[in-house]
Amino acid sequence: MQHLVDTNDFTKEQLANIMKDAKAFKKQMPSQLLRDKLLITLFFESSTRTRSSFEVAGKRLGASVVHLDPSKSSTSKGESLEDTFANLCAMEPDGVIIRHEYNNTPQKLANKELTTVINAGAGNYAHPTQALLDYFTMLEHFKTDDLSGKTIAIVGDIVSSRVASSGIRLFTRMGIKVVLVAPKPFMPEQDLPKYEHLDDVIDNVDIIMSLRAQLERHKAPIFEDYNEYAKEYCITKDRIKDRDILLLHPGPVMRNIDISDKMLNDRRCKVLTQVKNGVFVRMAILKALLLDN
Repeated sequence: MQHLVDTNDFTKEQLANIMKDAKAFKKQMPSQLLRDKLLITLFFESSTRTRSSFEVAGKRLGASVVHLDPSKSSTSKGESLEDTFANLCAMEPDGVIIRHEYNNTPQKLANKELTTVINAGAGNYAHPTQALLDYFTMLEHFKTDDLSGKTIAIVGDIVSSRVASSGIRLFTRMGIKVVLVAPKPFMPEQDLPKYEHLDDVIDNVDIIMSLRAQLERHKAPIFEDYNEYAKEYCITKDRIKDRDILLLHPGPVMRNIDISDKMLNDRRCKVLTQVKNGVFVRMAILKALLLDN
């Protein structure tokens, strides 16, 4: 039984196969490879893209997908997460896809070895499927199988971002240089190049990943006026100019704070491509975990 708690659960060979399968799925929809499989999604935090993407991915492969709303489950009556999980596993699903506010929840459930556990986002520590779909989008954009030597600037509320956390681990593992750009309150303790001003590094990057300011994860407001934040960190046409830079964002985008309206419509911005690719990458991940194993 294999789980996906973070991207390091996959070998480099498995990662290459996932990228290969995702590319093939995008070119031509497969037959119903998982038609006898049952998946349960369990999201303790809100989600638009990830939950829908997993459901679409599972159904396109022929799997049955059941969503349990924790607010309407026995967890709202005081049942522990562990007991809820054990009861779900008694129904013999082939996998449980979970999002939770605590960093270690997916690993704790995976350690029980009751079913395959797939992390759909945990605290500020890990969001492995987002990192993998971002990596796939980069490979596709640059038309290569190797991104060694490329440089990505991760910009925004990095300290709160599980997307950044998983991305940093995956990208550095795959030979990509990562630089961090953020105001000090948004900067994590990472042994990576750090900049407070995007303009100081913009001439030396191939990719920019913009991140949302996650106000819900901060105890007190970091900025009184987010227009002030946008002056330094919003990705605009005036800032990018004609540079050949790939622009990514995991969503949801704060328009004209993270990325300007004009840049969202620019050919270099691949936000909707990321969403589209997310389905194919998650299909490949489900195949890897539930079929190839």
